[in-house]
Parts: sequence; C-alpha cells; structure tokens
Amino acid sequence: MRILLVEDDVSLSRYIEKGLQEVGHNILCVDDGKQALSLCLTEQFDIAIVDRMLPGLEMDWHLLRHYVPQK
Repeated sequence: MRILLVEDDVSLSRYIEKGLQEVGHNILCVDDGKQALSLCLTEQFDIAIVDRMLPGLEMDWHLLRHYVPQK
C-alpha cells in the first residue's frame, strides 16, 4: 500500500514510518501541509495519515477530498 504520512514531529514520523515499512508498506513522509497538498494533487496514494495541526496549511483536512481529483 502506498501511504502519505504528514507529520511535523520528526521522531513520531520516524516511528510510524518504521512500523509501516516493517509490514511492507511504501511510505512517503512530509512535514508540511502545503507540500502534502501538492503531492496529493500530483501523485496517487492509497491512504494519507495526516496530523490535524500542520504548519503551512490553513484549511480543514476533511475538505481536502473535495480538492483532490479522484484517480
């Protein structure tokens, strides 16, 4: 499964990334909301794990599904 992990706490991000990789997932980690949004608009992920309080993104992530084209 291809997963986008969006978390600005580096130690927490590494912990989650390691655990998911150990069970065979392909993880892409970013620490910034703008970068995550850009990736969602240009790449395809099976799921995104998103920190609810991100720097660089002033919008509710629940609204993101309305802005990302369905692929």
